[in-house]
Amino acid sequence: MGRSTGYGSLILNTHSFKDVSFTKRYDGPGSYRGGAVTVGAGIQGRELLRLAHAQDPPVVFVGGECPTVGFAGGYIQGGGHGPLSSFYGMAADQVLAFEVVTASGLYLTVNERLFPELFWALKGGGPSTFAAVLSVTVKTFPDLPAAAVGFDLNFTHTLDPNVYWKGVDAFHSRANRWVENKMFVYYELMPFRLHIQPFIGPNMTKAQIDEVVKPMLDELDAEGIPYSSWSKEYSSYYDLYLDAFEDEASGMSALIGGRLFTQKDMTENAAGVNAAQRFAAENGGFIIGHVVGPGVGMPSADNAVNPKWREAASFSIMSYTIEGNATLQDKAAAQNLVTNVIGQKLRDASPNGAAYVNEGDLEEPNWQQAYWGSNYRRLYFLKKLWDPLGVFYARTTPGTEDWEVIDNGTRLCKKL
Repeated sequence: MGRSTGYGSLILNTHSFKDVSFTKRYDGPGSYRGGAVTVGAGIQGRELLRLAHAQDPPVVFVGGECPTVGFAGGYIQGGGHGPLSSFYGMAADQVLAFEVVTASGLYLTVNERLFPELFWALKGGGPSTFAAVLSVTVKTFPDLPAAAVGFDLNFTHTLDPNVYWKGVDAFHSRANRWVENKMFVYYELMPFRLHIQPFIGPNMTKAQIDEVVKPMLDELDAEGIPYSSWSKEYSSYYDLYLDAFEDEASGMSALIGGRLFTQKDMTENAAGVNAAQRFAAENGGFIIGHVVGPGVGMPSADNAVNPKWREAASFSIMSYTIEGNATLQDKAAAQNLVTNVIGQKLRDASPNGAAYVNEGDLEEPNWQQAYWGSNYRRLYFLKKLWDPLGVFYARTTPGTEDWEVIDNGTRLCKKL
């Protein structure tokens, strides 16, 4: 989304902040007395996963699917979903403490007893908004077995678009079923390519996850829709993560949008949601989908994460490729397509839905409501309290409506 760079800005490089400290019993403020880990802001997801697995006994935590995402910073400050979110909730739900430097230069330890309002805001209230995070302390959990299913439906199976999209519907219409079983599903969708790699069932055996997925496969078989699939069980989540997830390409030049579909949307209008995703894919969009229900794993939490995440069944990133050296006219046309054409289709199909600040459209209409929901007024107040001069800036985060980027992105000015 371009938030990590800005013309003429001061960029804080925390990559060397690599300290990691595990404890079997957290003794800080609050009632929680389970395992925890304090993580420096330079640690990436897969790094931390390896360190967690090396503990005696091994532990797990709620982290992202992408292995190179920094754990302590914008990931958690935006909320943070991942493969264990339907089981344990959002990453921000697990936070016990932060070490931060504020806009005025104060070094603070922040937790539920020390600066509790700032603590609330940092847990999902916006990246690069309230303070610079040096470290975060989060809950850990005992490692657990898991099972996975891979699935493909593509041009090698059928070239009939009606057959193909009927197969896609059989999968995505069951989003509520997947999250009710505390599962996570990562998939890629475009015309004639549905690639699910994988369905994840934490604390499931192969037999158990096969039983959950069976009605979908039975429907495909009954309709004569061809596909390929596999299933496997693992003794640990770590083994599943390394084996079942695939490496991803980087360096793409694209605009992105996205939409969070609630369980109510999927109950009342699954056909409309699926049609909107088809429209996106058939008009140049590439869907990176996540069937995830943090509200199943953590029904409520005292933090700034958009409350709509508690109702979520599925979240889709929509990527639209546009070259960096394209003309300004072409870029404007692409942005209009992403925001006002494809984006509007997704919004219309999900009146109960929302958007996600870490993976969304910078031109999202009514972004205060879409990204923050009922939390926005409190977040705006806290932004003015902790950063009255606007030292921290990231588009579509609380308080940025008071500023404007001008002169082709080279100047940031306070609105009069």
